[in-house]
Amino acid sequence: MHVYVMKMHTPAPAAVGVVGAAGYTGIETLRLLARHEGVSVRFATSQREAGAPSGVPGLRLSAPGEVDPGDLDVLFLCVPHGKAVGWAERARQAGTRVVDLTADHRPGSGREALAVYGLADLSPAPVRDAALVANPGCYPTGVLLALEPLAAEGLLDTTSPVVINAASGVTGAGRSPRRELLFAEVAGDYRAYATGNVHRHLHEMRALLPEIQLLFQPHLLPIPRGILETIYLPVANGVDAIRIRQAWTERYASNPTIRVNPEGLPSLSQVVGTDLLALGAVDNEGVGSAVVTAVAALDNLGKGAAGQALQNMNLMLGFPPAEGLRC
Repeated sequence: MHVYVMKMHTPAPAAVGVVGAAGYTGIETLRLLARHEGVSVRFATSQREAGAPSGVPGLRLSAPGEVDPGDLDVLFLCVPHGKAVGWAERARQAGTRVVDLTADHRPGSGREALAVYGLADLSPAPVRDAALVANPGCYPTGVLLALEPLAAEGLLDTTSPVVINAASGVTGAGRSPRRELLFAEVAGDYRAYATGNVHRHLHEMRALLPEIQLLFQPHLLPIPRGILETIYLPVANGVDAIRIRQAWTERYASNPTIRVNPEGLPSLSQVVGTDLLALGAVDNEGVGSAVVTAVAALDNLGKGAAGQALQNMNLMLGFPPAEGLRC
């Protein structure tokens, strides 16, 4: 008697590469790719640390000049701002799709028309077919995911500004040595920066929320990672925190990367080391007009960078949205 064994066809893993893999976002991107069963990391580059272990088993960092993006399905760009344009053009000419984690193709860059803005939780369809995705900034990720559903339902009083006090850990400033980011300069301190409503991330926020007045003030937290954004919402008549949470819950009901606190406000301990965004809202007493306080909490290296980049890649390659993510 002959026994026939049917062999199951297993599709080959998608080929990916990371340029700028020794910075904080590059390290985090590699960490997530290494746990993703549907991809194979073909190379990871670093100008200064070529030859060092990459963090992916069996893979060492290559010098940028030693790699060719042409044989990849997706290339991740984690280089310093201003350095991604050449890589993106080279990859696109070779037919490789790109996720750019820099600001080089985001709104306000002058090159935003070349890319799809990759806020996967709000606009997944354009990302699926995109050749070049501009990964959103960490601050805009929390602000836009918190405000867009509310603006879409007309829950905000657009005659008054939305005030955002945002605080980020020091990894948001990158890994290059800077005196003001030394431990002795940061520990025990808490300070505002980019004062005067001039932070570069406002370009992204305003591009997606053109009808909303935004007053955005970032702060530096004396911690490695995490973002907490306290958002003061001028709301339309009859709108309270329950209605705000309802709008978020309805919009993100099937989304595994966004969680709405049923009561109270989220903290960084809920999100640091994950690829989650946590949202919460509470009512206020003793103010002359209706203002609801909302908080968006996320990990600037996770949901605010590498986690969102992986979400975009999952859409581009047809994987489940949260594949490889820490949810």
